[in-house]
Amino acid sequence: MSSVTFTLIVAGVLLNAVAQLLLKAGANKVGPLTLGAAGFFGSMRDLFLSAPVFAGLVCYVLSVGVWLVALTRVEVSVAYPMLSLGYVVNAIAAWILFGEVLSATRLAGILVILVGVYLLAGTARGA
Repeated sequence: MSSVTFTLIVAGVLLNAVAQLLLKAGANKVGPLTLGAAGFFGSMRDLFLSAPVFAGLVCYVLSVGVWLVALTRVEVSVAYPMLSLGYVVNAIAAWILFGEVLSATRLAGILVILVGVYLLAGTARGA
């Protein structure tokens, strides 16, 4: 895999991760959604008018564009598993930004993901 292709994949993953974090920030501003019709629709309106949610949706659209370019350069069986790097980014960022728990079990899972991505990237290089 070329460095350009790897950069495209990482950019797509990071844009996707940032999108998720922005959606969470917007959701935190609105708070829990009520399930009643009036409250639900009002809360959904507030969510979609939230700047972080709008920015998150823009990041998702950009990530799809970058991802499509990446897919023209690498096999999907190599590229798709690399999306799991988003779990690593989001777990660490959620710990820093939102105070979410980063337990030993989650850290072990992150390590497994990193080893798997390393092995996949090595396979793509022909190692």
